[in-house]
Parts: sequence; C-alpha cells; structure tokens
Amino acid sequence: MLETIVVIMLILWLLGMVTTTTMGGLIHVLLVIAIVMVLFRIIKVRKVL
Repeated sequence: MLETIVVIMLILWLLGMVTTTTMGGLIHVLLVIAIVMVLFRIIKVRKVL
C-alpha cells in the first residue's frame, strides 16, 4: 500500500511541476514524507533480517 501512495505522489508531483498550481508546495511536502516513510520501512526490514 505504501508503494501505491509513493507512485500516486510522484504522479501528483509531476503534474504540479507541469501545471504550476498553487498546491505544488503541498505536493512536494507530501512527496518528501512518502519517501521518508519508504526509507524507514526499508531500514526496519533490514534490521529484522
């Protein structure tokens, strides 16, 4: 599910770059949060192994 959110955020981020909407800043923040969550998940999986 987390990967789906990351893909959606990437698409929204690219749309924000193309359309230059006022919501672009929010999309960037959400994209960064999604990437950080993925990194934490990867680190957590490696610690378990």
